[in-house]
Amino acid sequence: MKEYSLLQAIEASDPDRASDQFRKELGRGARAREIHLSLYPVVQRVLNPPFINPHLPKMYAISRELQPLLREEEVPELVRVEVIEYARRPKLRTVPKPGSTRTSVPFADIESAIQEQDTQKTADLMSAFHSQKGGEEFCRRLLLLGSGYLPHSLGHSISCTAFILREMLERADQDSWPAIATLADYFCKGRFHKTPVLQEPSPPSEPSRSSLLRATSGQGIINLHHTITIYAIEGARRFFKAEELGHLIGSWDAFMGDKEVRPVELDSPGIDPPSDYARFYEMFSELDAKSVAASLAGLLASQEGRTRLGRYLVKGVVDQYNGNYNPHYFTGLGSVLWVVNRYWNESPLVLNALHQYIDFFFQGTRT
Repeated sequence: MKEYSLLQAIEASDPDRASDQFRKELGRGARAREIHLSLYPVVQRVLNPPFINPHLPKMYAISRELQPLLREEEVPELVRVEVIEYARRPKLRTVPKPGSTRTSVPFADIESAIQEQDTQKTADLMSAFHSQKGGEEFCRRLLLLGSGYLPHSLGHSISCTAFILREMLERADQDSWPAIATLADYFCKGRFHKTPVLQEPSPPSEPSRSSLLRATSGQGIINLHHTITIYAIEGARRFFKAEELGHLIGSWDAFMGDKEVRPVELDSPGIDPPSDYARFYEMFSELDAKSVAASLAGLLASQEGRTRLGRYLVKGVVDQYNGNYNPHYFTGLGSVLWVVNRYWNESPLVLNALHQYIDFFFQGTRT
């Protein structure tokens, strides 16, 4: 039988061989964090049919935010879940990389190529624009383009795009082409071809508490995307001027429509926080979202408590793994932990976010 490398096994969409190769690499002394980093080229091309959105490259970027919350000996299990999830899905066909750089490329040419539904041309133009104008300008323009399609894309035209772009900039050791080709394919499939005019007057460049409460209210995948989208915008704010950031936040607010604030009412608001992970996992395994959210409320007041909260949730999600996960279990986890750490002293907002995510995860794992 042919001995596949880990990347080859993922490329071949063979989760059993990928899992076996991952164990072998650990056995040879490789660190799980380094193995994760090595996956970059193939992960950019992982698809999630029937959806067009590049959920898995986004999950890959967010996974690195989750790793520091775990103890060193716990990181391999998170990366093992990643490996299986990337391996079990089909891959985007390889888009040939251009041999030479084009002359000066206006961003309007990229929009025209997207409108023509020409993935190869779009990728070539994106790559040239990236080379000529720089990565941050490319990120700014592509995210502003995506801001016009939030209702159409359920927020992914910003949320997936932002994490892939940020990862592309942070991984300067890697060829940017796989990420650019993925984004070209996605924008063509989504028909995201026209940059909207900035809103006038520009909304504030900080999300209002009422909008955040609206985002974290409600159950299910649509409501979870409201939280994931503002998490992505906040992570990309450095690319934008104040009026552009206000436009993005205003677009997110409009994306939520007439959704109302629905504060979660916990059955046991005074429940003591779990004393250790074993006690937490016992409660977590009962799949009662309100009880779990109530138990975590007591960990919010201190940095040490919030770190424990993060570890408990990440490890709990990993330990529940059944071999077939929705990538939003990880992208949603990233968004709720962002709320916890940014707004920890605003109890109604944090409890809404905790319940929204935990309920979504439990609903998925019950089926």
